[in-house]
Amino acid sequence: MVRLLAFLAALLAAALPAAPPALAAGSTRIKDIATLQGVRDNQLVGYGLVTGLQGTGDTLRNAQFTEQSLQSMLDRMGVNVRDSRLRTRNVAAVMVTADLPPYSTVGSRIDVTVTSLGDATSLKGGTLLMTPLSGGDGQVYAAAQGPMAVSGFVVAGQAESITQGVPTAGRIPNGALIERQVPGSFQQLPQLVLELKNPDFKTSILIGDAINAYALQRFGRRVALARDQRSVELQKPPSIAQTRFVAEIGDLTIEPDTPARVVVDQRTGTVVIGRNVQISTVAVTQGNLTLRVTETPEVSQPEPFSRGQTAVVPRTEVAAQEQQRHVAILRGSDLQTLVKGLNQIGLKPSDIISILQAVKTAGALQAELVVQ
Repeated sequence: MVRLLAFLAALLAAALPAAPPALAAGSTRIKDIATLQGVRDNQLVGYGLVTGLQGTGDTLRNAQFTEQSLQSMLDRMGVNVRDSRLRTRNVAAVMVTADLPPYSTVGSRIDVTVTSLGDATSLKGGTLLMTPLSGGDGQVYAAAQGPMAVSGFVVAGQAESITQGVPTAGRIPNGALIERQVPGSFQQLPQLVLELKNPDFKTSILIGDAINAYALQRFGRRVALARDQRSVELQKPPSIAQTRFVAEIGDLTIEPDTPARVVVDQRTGTVVIGRNVQISTVAVTQGNLTLRVTETPEVSQPEPFSRGQTAVVPRTEVAAQEQQRHVAILRGSDLQTLVKGLNQIGLKPSDIISILQAVKTAGALQAELVVQ
């Protein structure tokens, strides 16, 4: 009896799929860094009208397309306003955009974003009228309608106004109803190919090795081949459904390799240094020279009963001040050492940006420098 139970337990263990490894520190799931080729969203766009605004809509005299759209809509509803000048400020022309998820079925709902097209000051409290949303092929795939959610606001008085956020843009959660399904299905994909979001040869190899190690244990064969730095080709075993196969592969974890890169944003003074950035031994000093020019003109008054004239005499004071800075030696064998060395010098973000650019010019920065 004991042998029979042990035999049944062994059969059950062999039939169940092998559990993917636990998520370790620094590891990332494959489905978070790669997507299936051919499985993507489709962008939709449409033109519509928002009504119910409290006098914050388009000025019809300035936005003629809003007046024409309103007249056309009323004509379709049996109201003839062609010979009259409309003066309403409760209507605004808007553009409606949405992303159609892959393999969405008819009748499901998606979120839409609404943005003003004319001179409306706020869309708060408005309702979007039925707006067809078309794809790049000109076909209508969804229709949007409903009340808008606007987070921004504007309050104006006679002498001052306050604006917070963007009051001329809003969202409608589940505001579009899908009317047409995109041709194709997941089962009709010609082949399964994983595309890396950040292409890298080493990461592609790591993904292929992790999938093959799991497949050898699960199916007894290799199923992945890294074609290049961007894609990994998969071969689905015949003993498993395609959906389950992709789900199991996506839960596998690896530690992706990141390129040595330094990103500099000069507008905000933000510096982002990648983990693999290194700096060869280099001596750095940062001088801060301040020049101050002060103009203090004086009035020269002649003596009484003299024939002199009153004149303005210029007085200019120039002062130069330079802070004393020491020469520091930087050698960044890793990210922690590099950041510690930069902090010891006591630099501002703007100084760090100029130093990194100079070090890159000197050839000591072993990384790609991206300046935005």
